[in-house]
Amino acid sequence: MESVLPYVLAIVPTVGVGALFYFVIKSILEGDRRERLAQARWEAEHDRRGGNPGPGPSPTVPDSSRGETTTPQDRTAER
Repeated sequence: MESVLPYVLAIVPTVGVGALFYFVIKSILEGDRRERLAQARWEAEHDRRGGNPGPGPSPTVPDSSRGETTTPQDRTAER
């Protein structure tokens, strides 16, 4: 038993770090999965209410006369 103990003690930190790594990655992936499900539910509810024009922010169009970037809604409001 005395000859095996140093080898076991040498492996214990590696196994401990491996277990810690496993649980950290597992919790990150679970959190990501839950966040994606919540986002999908929120988007589905928002789409049912008719308030979502589409994914992502509204596109920006460069306004070359002033060197600024505006959205199409800003340009129609200016008229």
